[in-house]
Amino acid sequence: MPAADTTTVSLIIPLQNEAEVVELLLQRIHEALASFTHPWELILVDDGSTDDTLTRAQTAADSAGPHVRIIALTRHFGKTDALQAGIDHAGGDIIVMLDGDLQDDPADIPRMVAELEARELDLLAGWRVHRQDPLIMRKIPSRIANWLIRKVTGVSVHDYGCGLKVFRGSVLRRIRLYGEMHRFIPAWMASVTSPTRIGETEVTHHPRELGQSKYGIGRSFRVVIDLLTVLFFLRFRARPGHFFGVIGLAFGALGSFILGYLAWVKFVLGESIGTRPLLLTGIVFVIASIQLLTTGVLAELLARTYYESSSRRSYVIAGEDTPEEAQFRSPRKTSPTG
Repeated sequence: MPAADTTTVSLIIPLQNEAEVVELLLQRIHEALASFTHPWELILVDDGSTDDTLTRAQTAADSAGPHVRIIALTRHFGKTDALQAGIDHAGGDIIVMLDGDLQDDPADIPRMVAELEARELDLLAGWRVHRQDPLIMRKIPSRIANWLIRKVTGVSVHDYGCGLKVFRGSVLRRIRLYGEMHRFIPAWMASVTSPTRIGETEVTHHPRELGQSKYGIGRSFRVVIDLLTVLFFLRFRARPGHFFGVIGLAFGALGSFILGYLAWVKFVLGESIGTRPLLLTGIVFVIASIQLLTTGVLAELLARTYYESSSRRSYVIAGEDTPEEAQFRSPRKTSPTG
């Protein structure tokens, strides 16, 4: 048997109403990692399941051993918060995220961990080249969303929606996940590491055998809204005045042009402008411009207050622990077991 590696690995799996799957899931994970050379732990995060997922998971965990831990959230918070809860409790040097529906294959995990280390990456994302999902309801909307995310964020990952991802823990802990931002994790990672240290690899994808899918075509519309949030925080978090200022100046220029044209019509051509819809349009653009520019100034003040009153910085130094990592490395940390 190969010699054990000292690099520890934490597997994080969010679960929500997966009672039919959870026992088989643990069985396949243990089969896949039977000869794994890294010490590892498995963290199951029950995201407010209303069936007996938590009970079955606890029974399976008790049979497996202390390396399987369960975090039970008080209600359904969503996949992003469930993943963040797992990250907060993970002790591994390498963190693996995996969906709990058994569509991603746990057998890919050892290869992906080895590939992450061999390629010296901070994130290795799975790519479901042969995705086993319905074409119209899942694959086509996903391809459109992935193309749009790549264009906006500049992070060239083909499959943002794949649940199987492997991270260097020290880098992943530099970001916090909120809302429904699990779809954009590669983009968030690019805010704290070089995009050249983000890679992808082909993974096996299976049809869903048990349980019901939690995703539908409706989530594709939410991607666009979330993408605007990602764009703002990635490019303008430390300078929000630029975001609002550019839009405000554009509105102001357009409103000024409209009002200038109407002034020429009124005072040079002598025509009435009081009943023209264009007059109201110009006034609205000018007012909106003033509001956006004012919002930009206030946002700049909030950003400066945020950075100056907290331990967070607007930059990351290579090889240096952030305050969050320093806190994580305190003596209260416990090491995973294999």
